[in-house]
Amino acid sequence: MVIAKARAVDGPDKLFRKAEIQRRDLDSHDVLIEIKYAGICHSDIHTAHGEWGEVNYPLVPGHEIAGIVTDIGSEVTKYKVGDRVGVGCMVDSCGECENCRQGEEQYCLEGNVPTYAGVDKYGEPTQGGYSTHIVVTEDFVVSIPENISLDEAAPLLCAGITTYSPLNHWNAGPGKKVAVVGMGGLGHMAVKIAHAMGAEVTVLSQTLSKREDGLQFGANDYYATSDPATFDKLAGTFDLIINTVSAKIDMNAYLSLLTLDGTLVNVGAPAEPLAVNVFSLIGHRRSFAGSMIGGIRETQEMLNFCAKHNIAPKIEIISADKIDEAYERVLASDVKYRFVIDVSTM
Repeated sequence: MVIAKARAVDGPDKLFRKAEIQRRDLDSHDVLIEIKYAGICHSDIHTAHGEWGEVNYPLVPGHEIAGIVTDIGSEVTKYKVGDRVGVGCMVDSCGECENCRQGEEQYCLEGNVPTYAGVDKYGEPTQGGYSTHIVVTEDFVVSIPENISLDEAAPLLCAGITTYSPLNHWNAGPGKKVAVVGMGGLGHMAVKIAHAMGAEVTVLSQTLSKREDGLQFGANDYYATSDPATFDKLAGTFDLIINTVSAKIDMNAYLSLLTLDGTLVNVGAPAEPLAVNVFSLIGHRRSFAGSMIGGIRETQEMLNFCAKHNIAPKIEIISADKIDEAYERVLASDVKYRFVIDVSTM
């Protein structure tokens, strides 16, 4: 059993504190990972603040994990000590339902086991990547390509796959007009990936403050949604819209931007419901959809795609003592574009 140093929070209004957590002894197919970097996702904040339902505190968040294998179980075949690996938003699933058999473990009919704020098959609460070590079954570990640094790899395990999966599923590519709503941690990855897929990319952001960055990341156009003229000018334009924001917005206004048979996909997860008028859909056979991360196979595919196209998130590395400050800055949209914790500072 490994005792890991960690940062934990004891309630929705509490600050992070130093903690120690026990990681289980290795089962035959388990991998022990020494975590080097852990990204901070908006989902971490929602969960730590108790905004998505009841939380079993103390909580160690973190599901953007990059590190090195330091030990393996007796029957592990996929990894060896010294391998560069990552862990994303889930650490197990039933493995037997129809969705799992199709490689869509994120939609496990029995419910996948989240990396934190869940309960594993041993009946123990799962704790995440704001820690020095984690034990995960090998089937939920992915390999990080050599040309992606570990600090930049960490956010790909959520922000990367969360945007890659819908772009891949809805066939973003040459001849497709794709809009990305929001230019934060998820949004800037969506722009880079959609551009690499060959789509024509437009950013729809509250202001033009990040316009230069958006164009540098691969956007063809950039519009401010605070300007009502934007919605008039772009009405009926896009084949696919990826909404990355975790806030309540006027969905009907954004649905009006879709062309015939266009789809708006929500990957941001606001705590409050979003209202949709059915007439925003039926007039042009439009679709309003959702997407949640991706399966393990697709996550590895995403990492390989990013390695091939030299795609990496823009990150700001922080020490473990700066997590509370980082949360405040994320909520204030004061980060370009993903905070990553240097776990050596635990």
